Amino acid sequence: MYQLIDGKKISAEIKDEVKEKVRLMKEEGKSVALAVIQVGNDPASTVYVGNKKKACAYCGIGSPNYELPEETTEEELLALIEKLNLDDSVNGILVQLPLPKHINEDKVIQSISPKKDVDGFHEKSVGALCIGSKGFVSCTPQGVIELLKRSGISIQGKHCVVVGRSNIVGKPMAMLLLRENGTVTVCHSKTENLREITKLADILVVAIGKPKFIDDTYVKEGAVVIDVGIHRDENNKLCGDVDFEKVAPHTSAITPVPGGVGPMTIAMLMSNCAKAVED
Repeated sequence: MYQLIDGKKISAEIKDEVKEKVRLMKEEGKSVALAVIQVGNDPASTVYVGNKKKACAYCGIGSPNYELPEETTEEELLALIEKLNLDDSVNGILVQLPLPKHINEDKVIQSISPKKDVDGFHEKSVGALCIGSKGFVSCTPQGVIELLKRSGISIQGKHCVVVGRSNIVGKPMAMLLLRENGTVTVCHSKTENLREITKLADILVVAIGKPKFIDDTYVKEGAVVIDVGIHRDENNKLCGDVDFEKVAPHTSAITPVPGGVGPMTIAMLMSNCAKAVED
């Protein structure tokens, strides 16, 4: 019988730890605040921002919110970020993606001070991760590491296969698994013999954005499977990149969708906000 990795439970533990940290900081006269910027009213973004504000409220983190109209110019957005960079009462800055097409996302991300880059997307944060120095780590891959550790799953010496090479998940995921002494293979859309490679994985992390793409023919018996994807299937039910029903019986541990990796992203964001004050 496989172990179901409970992201809801583990994320709640992390948020409770952050809440206690924030309480102690407040006793020392330090406050924690995350500025959240949303441009336009994309429905999914509005839901994500709402969830982040709820998590901030639970942890005792201030969350000044900037809801800007769709037609906001790139210059106006960059001016607001610069103002927040200089504001000592703000410890973290989060710009909700995607941005409207007339705004250069990369330019916006790089304009956030690395000291306030709690999403871990700035090139300085990514560079620090590559060489193993101090910096913010992007929240989803960091959440995956916490899921593994807190579920008693050792990474050291294991063959870890990451399917997906995005800047937000795939690449930092590979770096973090290396940092934990895993042996890492990264696969992507141009990989030949994908099935043969994923079947070698002790720990398989899937982040490719294709619903139920990975079935039992891709998975070694007894592997640990982490599903980063989130989609709606033909019945409008949430599902991941992994076909859970087919894959789960062949694993030693697996994350469900929903309730696996998803809740961890926000928990790690809260953790990064507290870290921004500690550092």
